[in-house]
Amino acid sequence: MTTEYDVAVIGAGPGGYTAALRASALGLKTVCIDKGAQPGGTCLNVGCIPSKSLLHASLHYDTIKEHAKELGLSVGDLDYDLAAMMRNKEQVVSQFQQGIHTLFANGKVDYIEGTAAFINPTQIQVGATIIQAKHTIIATGSSPVELPFMPFDGKHILSSTDMLALKEVPRHLVVVGGGVIGLELGSVYRRLGAKVTVVEFMDSICPEFDSTIKQTFAKILSKQGMDIHTKAKATGCTIQNDQVTLSCEIEGKLTEIICDQVLVAVGRRPYTNQLGIENIDLTTNAKGQIPVNEAFQTAQSNIYAIGDVIDGPMLAHKAEREGVCVAEIIAGRSPHINYAAIPSVVYTHPEVAWVGLTEEACKQHNIPYKVARSKNIANARAVMTQDADGLVKLIYHKENGQLLGAHIIGALAGDQITACTLAIAKKLTIQELATTIHPHPATCEVIQHAAMSALT
Repeated sequence: MTTEYDVAVIGAGPGGYTAALRASALGLKTVCIDKGAQPGGTCLNVGCIPSKSLLHASLHYDTIKEHAKELGLSVGDLDYDLAAMMRNKEQVVSQFQQGIHTLFANGKVDYIEGTAAFINPTQIQVGATIIQAKHTIIATGSSPVELPFMPFDGKHILSSTDMLALKEVPRHLVVVGGGVIGLELGSVYRRLGAKVTVVEFMDSICPEFDSTIKQTFAKILSKQGMDIHTKAKATGCTIQNDQVTLSCEIEGKLTEIICDQVLVAVGRRPYTNQLGIENIDLTTNAKGQIPVNEAFQTAQSNIYAIGDVIDGPMLAHKAEREGVCVAEIIAGRSPHINYAAIPSVVYTHPEVAWVGLTEEACKQHNIPYKVARSKNIANARAVMTQDADGLVKLIYHKENGQLLGAHIIGALAGDQITACTLAIAKKLTIQELATTIHPHPATCEVIQHAAMSALT
């Protein structure tokens, strides 16, 4: 059976389903294909949404445990039910899965579950069905990187997906990789009582962060009880008597760490398996990414790629914007995406958020800059909510005052960064940010105070 469409989207993650909905809204007959049992991709099913649900639940537990007495609260014997946390997480995921189905139905997007493979540039096979498409958007996302000497087994050596379905909290969890995913999931289980050890190959956690921010962040996590080792390389492991012995080189010294489970969180790679790109003469680069031009076109001009399978940060909101842009390009419009104004967030507690340039990037590109800072300890709302750890660091052009970068550590950093993202996107100055009235008492005042400190 052959069905004809104007646009076929392969992948129903944030980039894919957003592209499909926008294409259909612009009058293009659209189908979205995904190999998963439910739409939503990694983000909804085994990534952003379920991990934030567990972060939310575990934070409530940890906050009551650590601060109830000083807040004048009496809660008796405090405990948690991990199975109930997991059920709540699944209910949240299910709700949004059904929401995407509803959006597809209302938006007149056909949804097909199955593995899509190119036959040629205009034909895609999904089971017994052949899709004839004038345009195709590849939005297949990414998958966790597996270490060859420590393959995932779902019991002792775990991927981020495995971590979202644990039946019990490990006594000792080792996280290989001190990036966003490892630190978020490590935080969940540390709050629930696990000893958490982080093994990071680079000389700092989150090496892409601004230097001030990553140093402050590491101190906060260590104070919370996370044992962090940098300049540390996992080299192998053995499993015996339900325990893992992880071999490591830490600052050049050989050592062994005995633990219950190891989370391998060393990154993700673009997912192009079983896609049949060899049938349409597409190749990937050394990182596994599909090269595209400024209009997201691959080497086949009617085939586009977005999200994790192309260059750039692997962020759901980046993929969403790219999906909208591609749909509009196909429809004959001229959209714009500002890669200099894409925020990133780590949903630990406190949160870490940033947008734009770091000090290191300014130095590398010989951009004259100045820095403005303010600490959360001077903010009334942060102090009264026991969230005084952290700071705001703003980077602005030395000559014209234009905001170049913003870096925030704080309980609501992920929400606060939006104001700075808009400021960078609209090329506002540090003075304009400083003279914008912020509500009081609110944690966002730290941004204003940082900006005000620049007005000397």
